[in-house]
Amino acid sequence: MAKASKTDKIDVIKMIRESAKDIHTKINLLSIPHMRIPVRSLNNVDYDVKKGCFELKGNMKERNFTVNTVKTFAQTMKMMALSKELIETDDMATKREAYYISKNWADAAFREQPESDTVMEDIEAMFGVIRERLKFIPEEKGGEVAGRLEVIDRDLQGHKLKIDCTKFGSGSYSIPIDVEHLEFRSNAKFILAIETAGMFQRLVKYGYWDTANCILVSMGGVPTRACRRFVRRLSDVLKIPVYAFVDGDPYGYFNIYRTLKVGSGNAAHLNEFFCVPQASFLGVTPQDVKDYDLPTHKLKEVDIKRAKDALKNDPFVHHHKLWQRAIDQMLRAGTRVEQQAFAKHGLDFVVKQYLPDKLKAVDKFLP
Repeated sequence: MAKASKTDKIDVIKMIRESAKDIHTKINLLSIPHMRIPVRSLNNVDYDVKKGCFELKGNMKERNFTVNTVKTFAQTMKMMALSKELIETDDMATKREAYYISKNWADAAFREQPESDTVMEDIEAMFGVIRERLKFIPEEKGGEVAGRLEVIDRDLQGHKLKIDCTKFGSGSYSIPIDVEHLEFRSNAKFILAIETAGMFQRLVKYGYWDTANCILVSMGGVPTRACRRFVRRLSDVLKIPVYAFVDGDPYGYFNIYRTLKVGSGNAAHLNEFFCVPQASFLGVTPQDVKDYDLPTHKLKEVDIKRAKDALKNDPFVHHHKLWQRAIDQMLRAGTRVEQQAFAKHGLDFVVKQYLPDKLKAVDKFLP
């Protein structure tokens, strides 16, 4: 894991100390201490067109120190203390490890990990820093990469390591949890972010990254924070576009693509770090179903609800009429489609026909 810079250490530790000092002072003055935390939900975000991400409107929730909240208050302070210790010792803890560490906190111990995760996210939102800077990291890996990219990492001694993502054979490079220290070199024309591991492997097998001169990234479903941050940094550094290739259903459109492009309501306090405003939607679109005569599945009730909720409540969808029309088209057809549906026309169809067709008209991609 890359070492934190001295500036990062000072900034975060200073915020923790000042917050603790403020609470301590209020207690000594017999005043009720409190914490102000941003409300993290889709109802408390606006779509900032210039920045290209969801941003908080400003609604806050206040956690007062009372008989009913004393345990949560204590847990929050203990989690802040743990973060301070990890930063000072240049260590880290996974979210799961932080939960188990709390078992030493007597009455302040968490009963289940979701409680621990929520407090961790509250601290993140309260200070406005990504939890990786608080030295808390997720369990899940970041995604897979193949193609025209050289990643410059560092070994445990701090020496530079050059990783050529064209040299993994039938395998791929795994995105690390911490990506801030990585450097990139590439002459690729674009980044293709792919929902399913199966389609990613299909494109790797056929050497698509070579023929199209691109970088393939497997998101493996909803992209992790590390994956989104990696793609964002990659696009920023290389100055190349990002095209998303996901299933043609409401989950792919909003849980995966929308999260990649503009972020989510729950993480609105940090979306500017993790969203990829440069991304645009290659497919699979409702129109692709008609144009390529693809086999489909009937929309489930959960699909219909998710689509209608997006039309009604999603600020991103409200801003883009093209997405409103696409959703209406999908709802009228009553069907959804998977990436693998192109196999109807042959296993190489997506490589030799579909992707080349789409890339001839990138200006027509959904925003």
